[in-house]
Amino acid sequence: MNYLDHIARDIERAIPAQTRPADDAQAMYRLYALLVLTRGTGTSLADVHNAWSVWMLERGMDHESLVPFEELPAEVQREDEPFQRAIISIAQRLDRKRRPPSLQKPR
Repeated sequence: MNYLDHIARDIERAIPAQTRPADDAQAMYRLYALLVLTRGTGTSLADVHNAWSVWMLERGMDHESLVPFEELPAEVQREDEPFQRAIISIAQRLDRKRRPPSLQKPR
């Protein structure tokens, strides 16, 4: 397993089971792993939505939520929150691991 798949797996595990997509979502979690590495703790709900949109388009899927994030109703925007929390949590964990020991805060 490569580093992106490790991060993707950790994100999937951090998402409540009832919130996860029912079908194969490995590519979606890989996109979310990319957000961990590129946006990190600054990942926004719009970032999560955009990654989900790419995943849907790559699957050839059409969906009423394939619009810019700002055009989504608030209740639909909130559906991305568990994914954003997982991405930020994993990013925080990775940030702690990357710090030199002298800068790490005790838990």
